[in-house]
Amino acid sequence: MTAAFMDLVDVTIVNIAIPSIQQDAGASVGQIQWITAGYALAFAAGLITGGRLGDIHGRKRLFLVGIGGFTLASALCGFAANPEMLVASRILQGGMAAMMVPQVLSIVHATFPAHERGKVFGLFGAIVGLGAVSGPLLGALLTEWDLFGLAWRPIFLINLPVGVVGLILGARFITESKAPRALRLDLVGVALVTLGLFMLLYPLTRGRELGWPLWGYASMVGALGVFGALVVYERRKGARDGSPLIELSLFRVKSFAAGIAVQTVFGVGLGVFFLVWTLYMQIGLGWSPLHAGLTGVPFSLAVSTAAGLSVQKLVPRFGRKVLQAGALLMGLGVLLYIGESERYGLGIASWQMALPLVVMGVGMGLIVAPLTDAVLSEVPREHAGSASGLINTVQQMGNALGLGLVSVVFFGVIGDRLRSAEVGPAFVNAFQHALVWVALLMAAIFLLMFALPKRPAQHVEGAGEGLDEGRLTEKKAPELVS
Repeated sequence: MTAAFMDLVDVTIVNIAIPSIQQDAGASVGQIQWITAGYALAFAAGLITGGRLGDIHGRKRLFLVGIGGFTLASALCGFAANPEMLVASRILQGGMAAMMVPQVLSIVHATFPAHERGKVFGLFGAIVGLGAVSGPLLGALLTEWDLFGLAWRPIFLINLPVGVVGLILGARFITESKAPRALRLDLVGVALVTLGLFMLLYPLTRGRELGWPLWGYASMVGALGVFGALVVYERRKGARDGSPLIELSLFRVKSFAAGIAVQTVFGVGLGVFFLVWTLYMQIGLGWSPLHAGLTGVPFSLAVSTAAGLSVQKLVPRFGRKVLQAGALLMGLGVLLYIGESERYGLGIASWQMALPLVVMGVGMGLIVAPLTDAVLSEVPREHAGSASGLINTVQQMGNALGLGLVSVVFFGVIGDRLRSAEVGPAFVNAFQHALVWVALLMAAIFLLMFALPKRPAQHVEGAGEGLDEGRLTEKKAPELVS
């Protein structure tokens, strides 16, 4: 739980400090995007691999490697001498998180008997809510306090004592476990996934700065070829030895294929919104990190409350309609936010943002908690672990893609050379433009959800019984945070 909390907070804590990093470290727009997108990309590319390595070499061993590496990478981030070192350290941090995070619920599944897991997952849900609320606030406070004159650096350095405690407790109390049958690591699959994602995302994040060169378009087109080669290779590998990185037969299940699409689009929307929202408040409106962090509290509380209600009360009764209502509410909240921003302009106050943020938060909460159950409900039981890891990966990939698209939908609207008086209005206008795209993505998600089953056939606690790795519940947290 300590490791899970550290990862969840680290994802949310960085966004609030982005303007401070940009000002203090002199980071460019592309570097700022890579500070967030680099972590998400490394995390996405490594999740399935991290889970498989834990199954092969032992979940405790990989957990300790992951939490130790995550702590080291946090120190490198905190002491980064320049933006390039910070970006590289964030990519390393994402890779280490991919080693650590998949082991958390796998260890829970291997350690606790079935009748006790419900209590553990309830505690895990509380940790998720706490991480969602405390991350932005903690980031705002640490940035505002400017401890020892370190500006934004304490948001990373705070991981050091927490990581050391987690490492000691993990070594002392976690029991080792492995998969019951021998598995092989698909290194070619890992390489193709990573290469394809990089070829797609790098031109998106750097394209605007470099004047959209021809090689950028060629790279994005080439990424489609790499993903095509991945499909061909994975199909052959599955037929040859039964241990592909991606189980392609899962895409024959309509609800799973639709769910993968929902996860990807949802990740894109969240990736765009959260980065743009931070830049709008702190640079466009000129708010302090603490002011911006406190403004987000109603949103975080609404997400946590609605997530609990959706799983326990609403989905068992209304099924798929709850998720679709969530997509509509998120879209409505975004439209309300655009209206408030247009109405009040640079004079908008935090309380005037509260209504759209609460509506958006409730909508997000109705989606994130029950979505994985709905996607997995028609997947064959023997593939549930693989399917859960794949859902996790594409959601993170979507998040990284959304962060890359900020270049187009936000910075693409802002002029290159603005006078001081023009910065605020330009950022407000770009924020509204980006939110129109987020609203369109929510409409697309609503339509895609018609392909999900009307009622999930199983729930997390029951579905996890007897599954290899017990990873059916693994996706509960990262969706919320991203």
